[in-house]
Amino acid sequence: MATDHIRYDVLARDALRGVLRKVLSDAAAHGLPGEHHFFITFISTAEGVKLSPRLLAQYPDEMTVILQHQFWDLVVHEDRFEVGLSFGGIPERLVVPFSAIKSFFDPSVQFGLQFEPSDSAESPSAKNLPAAPAPSAVATPTEAAPEEQTEEPAKPPSDGAEVVRLDRFRKK
Repeated sequence: MATDHIRYDVLARDALRGVLRKVLSDAAAHGLPGEHHFFITFISTAEGVKLSPRLLAQYPDEMTVILQHQFWDLVVHEDRFEVGLSFGGIPERLVVPFSAIKSFFDPSVQFGLQFEPSDSAESPSAKNLPAAPAPSAVATPTEAAPEEQTEEPAKPPSDGAEVVRLDRFRKK
């Protein structure tokens, strides 16, 4: 098989992270339209992630947050987003680099993205490994983190949604 010097997998991953960045930027500027809300799963120990020691102890590998009714001060940067959320009645400020995100899901329209960890989200010993495969479009998130909400959060779909991987369309 020929070597991919262009790195289409990296280009596709970065483009889809751009979709996520745009969606969060719009939510920060205008709020969430209609019934839209987001499940965002990220690696809690990835480089650049900032969580309280309490949350890190509770979610030592990965964490899923829901941006729906009770979040505040959403700020989106080129490489990360910051948001205020309440966990067990305790307000917390999270900083999450886009490179740490494993999945994004909007159950109101059954749209999702799934990412393999990028080099900067891996542990320091894994930085010399080859780049991860391209992201996938998905229709189911991981289990959501508990947070204080006044309304019942939307349930992930229970039917067998198909995961479509971008590399499925590559010539072998």
